[in-house]
Amino acid sequence: MVSKCANPLCSASFRYFREGRLFEIEVMARRSTPDSTTARKPHRKVEYFWLCPDCAREWTVRLDGDRGVVTVPIAGTAARHATA
Repeated sequence: MVSKCANPLCSASFRYFREGRLFEIEVMARRSTPDSTTARKPHRKVEYFWLCPDCAREWTVRLDGDRGVVTVPIAGTAARHATA
């Protein structure tokens, strides 16, 4: 359940779908099996992330293979964040 902005530097609480931007991201999750000799099979899982209106102007949400779901600057705003 989405409860706050996906930007870890923001504490805005989710209130309405009409504000900000909602992301649906498909992540791979490991499924555990009762038999430990059987390899775990990954399955697809959908997770939702929300950016508040202020953060949605400059950030987007992406799936990073190493770090999981992260917020990254939108193209064109990267220079502003690099100097901050």
